[in-house]
Amino acid sequence: MAVRVLIVDDSAVIRRLLGEVLASDPEIEVAGTAGNGLLALTRIPEVKPDLITLDIDMPGMDGLETITEIRKLYPRLPVIMFSRLTERGAVATVDALARGASDYVTKPTSSGSLEGAYEKVREELIPKIKSLCAGRGKFPRLVPAPVAPTRAAARIDIVAIGTSTGGPNALAELVPQFPADFPVPIVIVQHMPPLFTGLLAERLNSRAQLTVQEGQEGKKLESGQIWIAPGDRHMTVERKGGDVVLALKQDPPENSCRPAVDVLFRSVAQAYGAGALGVVLTGMGSDGTRGARVLRDAGGEVIVQDEATSVVWGMPGSVAAASLADRICPLAKIVPEVLRRVTFRRMLASAARAPLGK
Repeated sequence: MAVRVLIVDDSAVIRRLLGEVLASDPEIEVAGTAGNGLLALTRIPEVKPDLITLDIDMPGMDGLETITEIRKLYPRLPVIMFSRLTERGAVATVDALARGASDYVTKPTSSGSLEGAYEKVREELIPKIKSLCAGRGKFPRLVPAPVAPTRAAARIDIVAIGTSTGGPNALAELVPQFPADFPVPIVIVQHMPPLFTGLLAERLNSRAQLTVQEGQEGKKLESGQIWIAPGDRHMTVERKGGDVVLALKQDPPENSCRPAVDVLFRSVAQAYGAGALGVVLTGMGSDGTRGARVLRDAGGEVIVQDEATSVVWGMPGSVAAASLADRICPLAKIVPEVLRRVTFRRMLASAARAPLGK
């Protein structure tokens, strides 16, 4: 049965473009269209869509007001925002994600060809629709393998987090839970373009007890810090003398992503070995799986978010299916599990170094 999509956009040109893009896939059906937010709210019970694409800039009730109302009435209905890749569009998109939007797709620029715009939207939008509807019985799911056996491990000196679809809201829940005295730095890859990652860091920093910043070349990693990879840059960590510093690179995308979780995880494994803890949160695709294998091969551990609390169980599900997860946790238990492992393993390491009593 095809996925039914409601297209909401005040532009007839965009509605037609999206309609043609979606009609090109036999597993997707355009259930209807609406030219503004108020009309969209009346059409939802009529056409019963599986997913909505929602423009941000609309007269009357705009996309931000509309997503707020949709979440009151339909808390689990997937919504993909359609926004412009501008500073204003980035601000509005991050705000929409905070209000409960599932994901976003950026509008093609007017300078490109119609064919190029069509392909760009098709490549971005259709995989996201299928991923967001996988948990609704429309497409097959991943089956998790048994949790990896517990192993003896060194003290944890860094936490590396990877996420994509649903990540901004997951991070908004997790980041404020880390206490001000958390003893190790945290590095994060969230799949987002430039502008968006800086705004996300600012939003999280306003709510966090730790300092949250967008990654910067050569910055020394210390406790009390959370670094988010900038859009369109791979972020890695490197040892320089006795310090570990950030490095930003524009190497080719991996898993069609830049920044990529695999790139960060590999560098963390190389710099910290068994002292690394990886966390893979909600997201489409499989970015992070190969990096998780490298982390575990180096002696580190990996925690993944469970399916029930993930917007899309692609990335964490892929790690789990590969038998690379040391623990599968609901979102609310991720930080308590991280704190438990960091505290316990650092306590064991300190005890092992202490001189024996009489």
